[in-house]
Amino acid sequence: MSDFDAIDSLLDAVGPEAELPPCQVRRELRERARLSKAQVARVLGVSPSTLSGWESGRDPVGETRTKYAYLLDGLNAKLATETTADLHEERPASSGTATATVTSTFSPELGQDEDDVELLAVPEPCVLCGRPAEQRVAGFAQHLTPSDCQAPSAEAPKPPSTPPSDQDQTPRTARSPRPSGRKEPPPRGRAFQEPAGPVDLIHEAVHTALAEHQGDVEAASAALLKRAIPDAMRLLDETRKGARYDVIAHPWIPDILKKQTSKGADQIWEARPKWTRAALPSGRHEVTALDINGAYLSALKTHLPLGQLEHSTGFAHDRRRAGVHLVTPPTWDHDAVLPNPIGQRDEPGPLWVTEPTLRLLLRLSGPKHRLCEPPEIHESYTSGATENLLEKFRIALKDARDTALADDNELTLEYVKAMYSKFVSTMGESNYNRELYRPDWMHIIRSQAFANLWMKALKAHDAGLHVVRAMGTDELHVIGDWRRVFPEGRGVTEAKAKDTYTVGSNAGASTGEEQ
Repeated sequence: MSDFDAIDSLLDAVGPEAELPPCQVRRELRERARLSKAQVARVLGVSPSTLSGWESGRDPVGETRTKYAYLLDGLNAKLATETTADLHEERPASSGTATATVTSTFSPELGQDEDDVELLAVPEPCVLCGRPAEQRVAGFAQHLTPSDCQAPSAEAPKPPSTPPSDQDQTPRTARSPRPSGRKEPPPRGRAFQEPAGPVDLIHEAVHTALAEHQGDVEAASAALLKRAIPDAMRLLDETRKGARYDVIAHPWIPDILKKQTSKGADQIWEARPKWTRAALPSGRHEVTALDINGAYLSALKTHLPLGQLEHSTGFAHDRRRAGVHLVTPPTWDHDAVLPNPIGQRDEPGPLWVTEPTLRLLLRLSGPKHRLCEPPEIHESYTSGATENLLEKFRIALKDARDTALADDNELTLEYVKAMYSKFVSTMGESNYNRELYRPDWMHIIRSQAFANLWMKALKAHDAGLHVVRAMGTDELHVIGDWRRVFPEGRGVTEAKAKDTYTVGSNAGASTGEEQ
């Protein structure tokens, strides 16, 4: 770098920041230009999730901010002379502009299940175009056919085949000048630009880390763990390509999901199990402490709200929506043999629980189990939901984990574990992941892991095993032949024994501690 380049760089760093329009205007400009998030993110060298954050209230900084401001200013100038009719009507062939077509994310043509369509007694604004719609699809009011919807097309216009006419050209003086000075480098994206698939992102990252550290596994592991969060976000972006649902990365969040103090917690109860059986069968018994593999990885398959949470009151539960709920839990009369599904509470009364906890309570109160009464639902914050939002992301991590197990590759195993565990733990109020702010997702995924462990305890109990202890997301202690209930191994659907100990009247000094 020359002295003048260094001076330019220094001036860029201390100069005034480029002005940006309000976040809602940023999204409107992109959508009016019929540009996808992926297209804009690619030219700016960021991820679509980052762009979602900029369109939801966050601001970029530095050189990226300058480029983003330049793009938005250019879009504003280009669209200034267009009318609303121009966005929806076909122009003359001489203009060379493609006809604007309307596509619906939730349309039947894209595979929407008929069960997800709900007729509305009173029309609601369509989430795509804002006009009254008489149907709700996957929890969202929306038109079912393109002819009824006036939303801008999600597809970018094709380049004109003939030069546009004079009246279609926007004067270049209307756009802000291109930043001058040193030559701009091309936008830089994350590593591994053209992998063959999501799993290859993981394998390539491991190979690169080993190469950069001359085969030093310990140094490569430290490097991989340090970049686990951004790599997980890139993997998420890769697995979201072509998805039916858009990820809203930074929605409005109700106060109950915000920390009460800087080091405190919010008001959501995750129902974490922390239970030890009070009385054991008479005699001396060998207890096996089971380790449930990939608890958080399995919990990525859960009902997640897609959009901004909306408030409602009443006792009804809509299974097509998900979120958090204020409930009065039922009385639990089986604590002698099974843990309470909501965990150990010191105070009675209503509490805010997540979707997995509510669904678990409703399931246990149903005709199959009849273990408790249904919970009382007082109010909820929910949005239209899907259980498969992170499914491709989960499968990519699981496939990489399975391959690493087959190859006895502990480095990849630790890297994959760091990716999904840190992904879950930093999507709330965290300084380590600014691309995704979904504390509701964080609580829901954690609670799903706890609910999964509880169902394993019920499975063991129903199979005749004595459940002795349930802790956290992955620790289950049982008496009996557990191998006839749970397959043994290190796979996600398997369990492994991490310890055995003896309990009972003749077990010795350590028995009292275990009991």
